[in-house]
Amino acid sequence: MANQAVATADFSQPKVGALIRARRRQMHMTLEEVCQAAGITKGYLSQVERDQATPTLGTLAQIARSLDVGMDYFIATPSLEDSLTRAEERPKFSVAGSSMTYERIAADFAGNILSSFVMHVPHGYRSETVSHEGEEILYVLEGTITQSLDNEEIEMKAGDSLHFRGNRPHAWRNESGKPARLLWTGTLPLFRGRTASAEGKTKTKKTSRKLK
Repeated sequence: MANQAVATADFSQPKVGALIRARRRQMHMTLEEVCQAAGITKGYLSQVERDQATPTLGTLAQIARSLDVGMDYFIATPSLEDSLTRAEERPKFSVAGSSMTYERIAADFAGNILSSFVMHVPHGYRSETVSHEGEEILYVLEGTITQSLDNEEIEMKAGDSLHFRGNRPHAWRNESGKPARLLWTGTLPLFRGRTASAEGKTKTKKTSRKLK
């Protein structure tokens, strides 16, 4: 399954490094300012901007928020307005330059709180260490991964799960020699920018009318 996902992913989209750097300069923000807002290190963001590292989806979402843009500024992802997704029809996507692929399973509607994905993790993949608002649940569908949480190393196999606060430094890697497949669910805002933006514009219009 994971090998097939990697094979069908579209890696033709531009890498995110140049887009992040251009947006940061447009916003007149320093590396330190973006890192402080996104909860990542200056050294790591510098690597990302030079396309020497590729952020996970969650980290990219934090960077996008710090730069006041939606995720679709950096990557093209499927928008789900219906709650039902079929395994054989669910589109896969990736962050350009990454060997990880994702299947989006959470719907996009006003007021939604959860984000959720099936993640296909190739052998050798290692995520960056991050901390952020909200909480996460990780459930291993296939394979084995090693989760780092507050410097504790936790080996997780198929059927194992972990629920934790996002403000605890965490990372994970796949050193099992085989692909792994994970179900990730969390409250970290990822693709709710479109809905939130639309609601924000509506509120702004209403406020403007009252002021008149």
